[in-house]
Amino acid sequence: MRGLLTRLPSVSSHTRFVFNCGLFNRALSSSTKFRNMVEKLEDLPDISKISASVTRILGQNPGKFTLQGTNTYVIGTQHPYVLLDPGEGKQEYLPLLSSALDALSSNTNTLPEVSDIMISHWHSDHVGGLPSVLSLLQSRWQSRNPTTPLSSYPAPKLHKYPLPSDVAGPASTAHNKLPEIIESLPKGAFTPTPDGKPFHDLHDNQLFRASSPAIRVIHSPGHTLDSIALDIPDDHALYTADTVLGQGTAIFEDLRLYLQSLNKLLEYGKKAPEGYQTLYPAHGPIVKSGHELISTYIKHRLDREQQVLEVLRTKPTEGDAWTTWTIVKVLYASYPESLWIPASHSIDLHLKKLQDEGTVVFLGGEGVEKAWKLDCESPSS
Repeated sequence: MRGLLTRLPSVSSHTRFVFNCGLFNRALSSSTKFRNMVEKLEDLPDISKISASVTRILGQNPGKFTLQGTNTYVIGTQHPYVLLDPGEGKQEYLPLLSSALDALSSNTNTLPEVSDIMISHWHSDHVGGLPSVLSLLQSRWQSRNPTTPLSSYPAPKLHKYPLPSDVAGPASTAHNKLPEIIESLPKGAFTPTPDGKPFHDLHDNQLFRASSPAIRVIHSPGHTLDSIALDIPDDHALYTADTVLGQGTAIFEDLRLYLQSLNKLLEYGKKAPEGYQTLYPAHGPIVKSGHELISTYIKHRLDREQQVLEVLRTKPTEGDAWTTWTIVKVLYASYPESLWIPASHSIDLHLKKLQDEGTVVFLGGEGVEKAWKLDCESPSS
């Protein structure tokens, strides 16, 4: 997870706060004080058996961008299990994963404890732990099978939705540590594809039968281009990764795709035979009213879009045209100026979406000085 809008720095190791970005979406009409814009993070145990087939393990990486830390999940009713995200790579996570696996079953045969590891998206707090987790799983298997050659180790497969070959944006920058992580994967600790690639590609609507229960992959780009959600029918639950969080609101690379994915997840819950009620997010607590929260996410974004359009319909407060910065100064006038820079990123993404839809015209400029105007010929203007 990467972002600036939704997290505030840790106050202490026991008291952390998260910014409620939903309040930002009412900036024009609200006089809410800054102290009301934070909510105390719910305490989460390191290991939680959240259903008969799902165990949640905290990644031990709490912070302003990760809330209580990355939620990783062990899925299955018996070994071999599926591990959903290996966390960021904190050493404190490994004994917790070991304890969770010990509690799930007493595995004494040559089967692996984890047959498959699924990666929700490329951000380091979700994939950085892959090398150390693979080494741990291999070591645990070897200790159970001391007389069996290590070459017989049934190493887990790694699964991820592929990024486009011509990917741009954050995934094409130094922020993407995935290539380095791949280089550091221990040899023999994972099962590559037939052509030698580390990741087996996931596909939209793919039914993943390696675990019990079976889980369905839902491509949900927006937060990142490779983001996925997972339907877990037996739990009536949807794993949402960073697309929908347990507290606060999420950040995104592409607002148009993000809104499409939110609507896709909302509609999926209505059409699926079993349907989901609960959300298992990658950060924060379980969400019981999943449909309601996703609907709220959508409304917040659409409300903000209308506020941007309302500003563009008025005479610029400075210069000859509205800029990203002058729009921010209007929409966030009642909030601390320290939040204006991160807010400008969100406003830029709204303007980019409106530009792609032909509603606004980009006039030039860079950064917060990008200039915009309504396209007078657009029906939406």
